[in-house]
Amino acid sequence: MRRKLAIAAVIAVSIALAIGCVEIDSVRAQNAEEASPIYGVTIPDGYRKWEFIAPALEGDPLNELRAVMGNTVAMDAYRDSTLPFPDGTVLVKLAWKRMQSAEFEPASVPGAATTVQVMVKDSKKYASSGGWVLAGSLMASRPT
Repeated sequence: MRRKLAIAAVIAVSIALAIGCVEIDSVRAQNAEEASPIYGVTIPDGYRKWEFIAPALEGDPLNELRAVMGNTVAMDAYRDSTLPFPDGTVLVKLAWKRMQSAEFEPASVPGAATTVQVMVKDSKKYASSGGWVLAGSLMASRPT
């Protein structure tokens, strides 16, 4: 019985995350004024169409549902077990406040969007950090 509930919960969360991506796509950084103030990273065009890598459930105090998406370079590296990731790899993490589903009590569903974070691999530009830069909270102060 627990296994069936767990499977149903995973399905419910997956569907909810897919639906939530439509909402979060309405807020994207497009110009230099909206870029990460330190590294100049913006939310990539078309990221919502990238392949899904993994969900995550973040407990208190954040209490968020998260989804990680990867560009073609990232997905090819995953498939080929290429480590370290090659330059050009971009990962996007979407996050929403976690809410209990009204339709299925054991399930959690996305609430309000909280953040979009972008990780970019460029071993020359970001050599001091192992080739990676994380531009976080690119939409924390923007309406969703």
